[in-house]
Amino acid sequence: MYFLDGYLARQIVKRTMKIIGHNINVMNNHGVILGSGEPHRIGAVHEGALLAISQKRTVEISTHSTGTLQGVKPGINLPLHYKGKIIGVIGITGEPEKLRSYGELLKMTAEIIVEQANTLEQAQWRYRQKEELIIELIRSEGPFTVHQRNWAAQLEIDLNLPRVVAVIKVQANEEETAANSMLKQVMHLLETPSRGNLVAMSSMTELVILKPAFLDGKTWDPSLESERIDQLLTRLPKEFVCRLKISLGHYFPAAEDLNRSYQTALETLAIGQQMRPEQSKYLYEDYSLLVLLSALKDSWRGKELLCPYQALLSADKNGQLVKTLTAYLQHFGDLQQCANVLFIHRNTLRYRLDRIQQITGANLNQLDGLLQLYIGQVMLKQP
Repeated sequence: MYFLDGYLARQIVKRTMKIIGHNINVMNNHGVILGSGEPHRIGAVHEGALLAISQKRTVEISTHSTGTLQGVKPGINLPLHYKGKIIGVIGITGEPEKLRSYGELLKMTAEIIVEQANTLEQAQWRYRQKEELIIELIRSEGPFTVHQRNWAAQLEIDLNLPRVVAVIKVQANEEETAANSMLKQVMHLLETPSRGNLVAMSSMTELVILKPAFLDGKTWDPSLESERIDQLLTRLPKEFVCRLKISLGHYFPAAEDLNRSYQTALETLAIGQQMRPEQSKYLYEDYSLLVLLSALKDSWRGKELLCPYQALLSADKNGQLVKTLTAYLQHFGDLQQCANVLFIHRNTLRYRLDRIQQITGANLNQLDGLLQLYIGQVMLKQP
């Protein structure tokens, strides 16, 4: 059941008093005056309203009958209904004979205001609930709980629909209020027209989107997603594009892995901004190895993987050996191509490769040795 509050009562008084030149009172379902053109009466109990509520009818109070009731003046008191229930009373001060023609009009106006307010409140409630559910889904691990499924069903959200997570972040140098305003405009574009996106503000500067993963209705295609992001960027105001960063996470077939998709979107964004700060769009597929290795960086396994390459960095004061290794890896061990790119003789290249092996202990003639140096190089490029 919907209850009147002081704010809504004051809105009814303000709007209905514009219709006629008489004082208006709005009482709740306990007869307490919540809004009035005579503010000093707010908070008092209106016995005429109590009578209208208890008898479920319009009550007219003339001048000669005011002495028998407390807190009333001459006028008409009409019950306000919402969904078949009496939620309050609207009263018009004045002689009933002169006010009867206004009564039903004002009652209808007040009930429309109540219905509009309730509709807006319900929409806002659903929106807040949807945002809270989205935040919970991207932060919780494991299968969906019964609570989450019931919550989603109440909001008519299908948790089994394949989805992938994207993140839109305002650059750190933006003021929070301006960033929030910008993201709200982006949110409107993402939701209008509706494409099945679930969008939430995860912070004052971050927007998270749970996007339907199968744009063609059948399979996951990152290239289609990339095109869709490009389309969004063209719809944004030009001044937004240079201030926003968009990243698309990895698609996981299991619907409950939204948390993992969100984490890959965040890590893709962090790595992409570090390596290519001039870009606005970052896709997991372009940084997948870096993202996958990022979890190892601070573990003992990661530190062990880094040891050979870090030894090379420490010993290579002028960066010559690191440059040589990079060229060697880029050309898949082709000595001639590597020597040509470096503008050195093959014998010089062999000497440098021998030095790299001595310093790192990695055998460059075996895949394991090359791979460990490559992984070390990749991991140390991360932010």
